[in-house]
Amino acid sequence: MRKIKVSIVIPTLNEEKNLPIVLREIKKFFKERKDYTYEIIVVDGYSTDRTVEIARRNGCKVLFDDKGKGSALRKGMEIAKGDIIVTMDADVSQRPIELGLMLEGIRAGYDIVMGSRFIQGGGTEDMPWYRRLGNKFFVMLVNLFWRMKYTDLCYGYRAFRNGVWKKLNLKSDGFGIETEISIKAAKKKMKVLEVPSFEKKRLYGEGKLRTFKHGWVILKTIIKELLN
Repeated sequence: MRKIKVSIVIPTLNEEKNLPIVLREIKKFFKERKDYTYEIIVVDGYSTDRTVEIARRNGCKVLFDDKGKGSALRKGMEIAKGDIIVTMDADVSQRPIELGLMLEGIRAGYDIVMGSRFIQGGGTEDMPWYRRLGNKFFVMLVNLFWRMKYTDLCYGYRAFRNGVWKKLNLKSDGFGIETEISIKAAKKKMKVLEVPSFEKKRLYGEGKLRTFKHGWVILKTIIKELLN
């Protein structure tokens, strides 16, 4: 029986302390699952620390992109060889042990499996009240306009059947990428599954998310897709 190949795409920028932990946990997950093979694609924003060196030392494919998270993910997905493509962050906030649910969702026939912090079994220790409020507001808008039942919108831990990303025709260069994916999946009537995910606090360094700046990006993405 042919093994299923998984491509994991991780955007990075100065994550030399966090990346080794993420890579170690990914390797541990796949070591215990013999029906999968995998590749890790790191798309780096020209880090000034040892992030790239660490990625290469751990056998990752390394690409470079400095336009933003969305552009980095699109570039990584373009070269992904896996039957399933997974996107995740490099800050240790997302647990590789949860990959099992996502991969099984794709194998069960779904086009996209999205981690959600707001369904039973999920949670977060890294979201202040004002970000929770903003996320609820954006989820409400998307569900209202496109008649979906999403519970989370801006979370980057997701799995895709290979080829799906091409059909989505993604354009976002920055933090609007997850919102664009969710909306276009709804527009194209794709089979989407949400699975519980627990978001941990970033372990080292400062996060790149800026609440109000990127909230405006998300709102503009919703408006743009509504008008298209």
